[in-house]
Amino acid sequence: MDDLEQNLKTIIGNLYDLDFEPEITPSPAGIDADYSTNAPLKLAKTLHKSPMEIASEIETKLSEPSHVIISAPGFLNFTLGDNSLKESIKKLCHNFNQEIALNTLKNQTVICEFSDPNPFKVLHVGHLYTSVVGDAISRLFEYAGAKVIRANFGGDVGLHVAKTLYSLSRQDVKTDNLTIDDIANSYIEGTRLYDTDESAKESIDVLNQEIYDINAKNLHDTELSQLYWHGRELSYAYFEDFYASIGLKFDKYYPESTVAALGLAKVKQELKSGIYEESNGAVIFPGEKYGLHTRVFINRHGVPTYETKDVGLLFTKWQDYHFDKSVVITGNEQLEYMKVVLKSVELYAPDLVERTTHLTHGMVRLPGNQKMSSRHGNFLRAVDVLDMVRTELKNEYDSTDDKISLAATKYAFLKYKMGQDIIFDPHASVQMTGNSGPYLLYSAVRAKKILEKPITDETSKDYPLQPAERDLSKKLLEYKTVLQDAVRDLAPYKVANYLYELAQSFSRFYENCPVSGSDREVSRRELTLAYLNVITHGLDILGIEIPAAM
Repeated sequence: MDDLEQNLKTIIGNLYDLDFEPEITPSPAGIDADYSTNAPLKLAKTLHKSPMEIASEIETKLSEPSHVIISAPGFLNFTLGDNSLKESIKKLCHNFNQEIALNTLKNQTVICEFSDPNPFKVLHVGHLYTSVVGDAISRLFEYAGAKVIRANFGGDVGLHVAKTLYSLSRQDVKTDNLTIDDIANSYIEGTRLYDTDESAKESIDVLNQEIYDINAKNLHDTELSQLYWHGRELSYAYFEDFYASIGLKFDKYYPESTVAALGLAKVKQELKSGIYEESNGAVIFPGEKYGLHTRVFINRHGVPTYETKDVGLLFTKWQDYHFDKSVVITGNEQLEYMKVVLKSVELYAPDLVERTTHLTHGMVRLPGNQKMSSRHGNFLRAVDVLDMVRTELKNEYDSTDDKISLAATKYAFLKYKMGQDIIFDPHASVQMTGNSGPYLLYSAVRAKKILEKPITDETSKDYPLQPAERDLSKKLLEYKTVLQDAVRDLAPYKVANYLYELAQSFSRFYENCPVSGSDREVSRRELTLAYLNVITHGLDILGIEIPAAM
């Protein structure tokens, strides 16, 4: 479609002396054509002509498509000739990277912050979801030419740490024998005590300040400080191991303790200018003035809250990278919270906020629609999700291939538009039919097997394309446009859904158009190679690797 768009752009420039970017899309149902453009409609107001007149003027200059239809109220509809489609497929075979290249973000630095688990808590299914989505968005940025820093922000100080250490200190848990399960269970118990026992609540609040001092002063000489540092180290090692298991590597970890001081300084500085206000011994941002809600940034004990740490994080990112764009990915429950944080910063550092995009995703639920919360313990751990999928794959296909189970998990998340709650069904995720990761892998492996067979006839013959060949060819030529849309909208689901539709087109081609030994073997092998190039690249954008066999 790039050639057609460039041809149209040149014609419009020559006819009307305009630098205009026409948009080509697949023709809607009911139009007997391959592609359409509404360029005449968009040009009508500028040129003071009717769209139909403009369409007619452009049509007389077109030579590339084999057939052009003008339809009301001003569309140009194109049917590409077989030779044009075949040449485009050859390019996808032999110059694939050049054909799909998109350098709209070349030389830009983008920070993608996602996953964001807190030390002293375990990774749950929500962390798995945001990790998979965040990595796919990072890959889209990289495809568009950006330098991407994958960043991870977590609370190594704060009330959750105090709750966990308070509970641990009441148990006979030796520091050297501490496990992640001990930490997870203690957080749940500490939260229960904080919510139900006033004496425990007071002790935990005091402990919270002690932990800040331990971290800030790098204390290691008490039993509590040793428990803190060992638990922190254990948590980060646990995170790294898990991320490696899903093919993810973070470039930068930002513990809250490393950004809190800068956030505190910024808030105190802007307190003097009136952006933040004092209230009952605390420092707040009066969000009601801006249609938001009021939040505490420094509590009455002088301790910075999550809000102030997020302020510090934003300025620390800027100091570290002078980014062109910062994308922060969280659950939907953080939407209003982040609006308050960003609005407060906007009042004294508007450029940083303008460069920042906050994306949110919904909850992940199992069939039955039960919400899962790490706060009260009725949650699904991230490792449990991966184990469930492995079990389903083993039971259904007697396969233990982690590439397949990981593809099943990732695709089950990525096929949904981000923002809505999703139902994650482990059994459905591993099916080799339907809209699933294994179905896409099976289709890709099938294409590889076709190309591994020795060619029987290298004679290139000129045959008209059959319907399944035309359909697959046209679908392949949509790929770059899909990628452009996915980058623009930060929407991996657009790639996922396209790949499913593409795999269906390839299945119809496979069923109706024999390759090996046919009298059209050369052209059909080229079509198969173009398909393999596209689906391999698309799956890589989603963080999915194709196995050697299935």
